Amino acid sequence: MRPRVYVTQPIAESALVRLRDIAEVEVNQDSSRIPVKDKLIDAARRSDILLCLLHDTIDREVLAANPNLKAIASMTITPDRIDVAEATNRGIIVSNIPAVVTDATADIAFGLLLAVARRIVEGDKVVRSGVFPGSQSNHLAGAAVSGKTIGIVGMGRIGQAMARRARGFDMTVLYSDPHALPAEEEQKLGVRLVSFDELLGQSDFISLHPALNDETHHLIGERQFALMKRTAFLINTSRGPIIDEKALAQALTEGRIAGAGIDVYENEPKIERALLTMNNVVLTPHLGSAVMELRERMAHVVVDNIAAIAEGRTPPNCINPTVLAPGA
Repeated sequence: MRPRVYVTQPIAESALVRLRDIAEVEVNQDSSRIPVKDKLIDAARRSDILLCLLHDTIDREVLAANPNLKAIASMTITPDRIDVAEATNRGIIVSNIPAVVTDATADIAFGLLLAVARRIVEGDKVVRSGVFPGSQSNHLAGAAVSGKTIGIVGMGRIGQAMARRARGFDMTVLYSDPHALPAEEEQKLGVRLVSFDELLGQSDFISLHPALNDETHHLIGERQFALMKRTAFLINTSRGPIIDEKALAQALTEGRIAGAGIDVYENEPKIERALLTMNNVVLTPHLGSAVMELRERMAHVVVDNIAAIAEGRTPPNCINPTVLAPGA
């Protein structure tokens, strides 16, 4: 029998066409809101496979809703919101996608940097309101980007992509990471390793790209804001809990830093209310991978995983392959 697949939000139509060839497909058509838990539970009860997105929380209750649930096919790299251990205990396959969002995430990070430094969002608002201060007015004068110092926290794939973009703006690039790059890679990227505190104190822009774990939770808080320049801008496209969001709002309110560009939040989709009223903060709704071509590619990877499950094969990106072992 063809598996019943529930898609929690619309994905690329070309991927849905492929999926409909191999499964009975139901799509939640509301792309503007994250499905609430009750809706996910109802979907699980009538489905064999859940195709879920980054913000869908697939916890013990969702997994327990249907004893015949076969798989969770996630369109995420790191399944932070899926109880993989519980799924494994229940014999439910969990699949993800490979790390394909490097350049798209670095693009949005540098876009946020430019937007908050040069007050682009503010400029858009005043023009739409009928105000045009004049090209040499100081009304919307912002901060220079070219030639400034950027500190990159976490020099993995995305951190390195950010460094390449920064070098295009003739920026001095510092980085902090528990693992130093080989000397030849540092030279190629034009970056210099410094201590975390030194990076905070020297950088005009600080861009966060570490993995989220116990050590990096609230990596940026009251102590770190006190070390930054009052003219510094903070950019976060990694994970929300890297920043203590209340401390960020306080630092901005008190003028301890100049501004921030934020794409990820500590309690997504909720955002610290004070940030919503600040003109020196640019906020985007987790747009790191929001590129049409990339999202289409991601969706097809998920369909590849579902096709393998439907055919009794091991999915190309299975997180818990022990559930497929003989006798599992």
